[in-house]
Amino acid sequence: MKYLKQINKYGLLTAILISVSLCASAQTVIPFDSTIYDRLNALEEKVNYHKSGEDHFMVAGLATIGFASAKTTNTMNGVESVTKTNSFPDADHFEFSPMLLWRHGTKFLMEFEPSFNNNGLSVNWADVSYFAAPNLILRAGYFVLPFGTYAKREAAGWINKLATDPMGVADMPSTDYGVEAEGGLPLGSMKMNYDIALTNGLQLLQDGTLTTGNIADNNNNKTITARLGLLPFSNSCLEIGVSGMFGKVGDAGTGFQNVKGNMYAFDLNFVKTFSPILLNIKSQYNIVNIGDANYVNPVDTTQSYTFKNHSTSGFVQCSIRPTGIQALHDFELAGRYTSYNTPANSTWGSNQHSVSIGLNYWLSWRSVVRVAYEAYTGNSTASQALNAFTGTTNTNTLYLQFSIQL
Repeated sequence: MKYLKQINKYGLLTAILISVSLCASAQTVIPFDSTIYDRLNALEEKVNYHKSGEDHFMVAGLATIGFASAKTTNTMNGVESVTKTNSFPDADHFEFSPMLLWRHGTKFLMEFEPSFNNNGLSVNWADVSYFAAPNLILRAGYFVLPFGTYAKREAAGWINKLATDPMGVADMPSTDYGVEAEGGLPLGSMKMNYDIALTNGLQLLQDGTLTTGNIADNNNNKTITARLGLLPFSNSCLEIGVSGMFGKVGDAGTGFQNVKGNMYAFDLNFVKTFSPILLNIKSQYNIVNIGDANYVNPVDTTQSYTFKNHSTSGFVQCSIRPTGIQALHDFELAGRYTSYNTPANSTWGSNQHSVSIGLNYWLSWRSVVRVAYEAYTGNSTASQALNAFTGTTNTNTLYLQFSIQL
């Protein structure tokens, strides 16, 4: 439409010039706006400057809203306490995240995604990518770490098959400031992809938990995170991946300054049609090992305590969609088992398990309505001496949810 308007301007100008010429030949003097020539020159410069592919701005993003009704039973020393809650929208999973994309030429892409959730405004990522070669993308800024696949590929509400995130896997610190290189290579009939990042790293807190996303590094060490993926079949129906994250996590100048973190992740993604059913299987398993450290006792700050800071988390998820059955091809049935074990004898130690099942109805390829049910069980392994909760927790939750990619 812009170019049609420009053509109309040229046509109008041509008509004016012809009229002026005819009138001049008739020896009739007609006033002529000389600024038309300036406007024509400016228009020509604008058309030449804004060539196709040079600059492009787009707003995308995602939104998730829903309802959750939960019943929680806490049991300690044989005494039960029951609480019931409901939320509309689902406070734990409500999100509105517009994503701003600006492409400069064919080599640079700027991404910025703010997010409004839990009554607050945050930033999911903000980075600049440089497409250096067909198999190499360089990135710098605040981005999602290449540790496993869930955080980077599957966490969005309209991609996730269930109403909740797999605990432990999703709780792993997933974003940081740094630089990154990623790409892929053919290996005959197979394929491989790689992703490596150098970032400020995680920060060890006083209770032994971890946080990330600090623009100022808490020590002089940088953290390396890398993932290698292999697609062994020519139709790319299967991908298996291994990840690692290595670096110091303690604050400089403290008793934690030499504490290191060694973390590993293993993931699998299988998608294939067995007519008339589309089968989708995903899984990930994380191992987190933090070096020995002494922590301040929350009961008596003059004393310290220690524990083996070792955590594991993982999930297995399967979904089936009858894409070959016309009456049912918009429905999808999904189920997931999740396990999360945190350090015993800490203030947050527990063995946790959950089973989730959901039915999705796809309004389009990027918008879905779902109903899901999740049963959660948590057995505390925390230390009684630290005044931590040492009972069991059972929670049953019903979800109604709508997610869309904008």
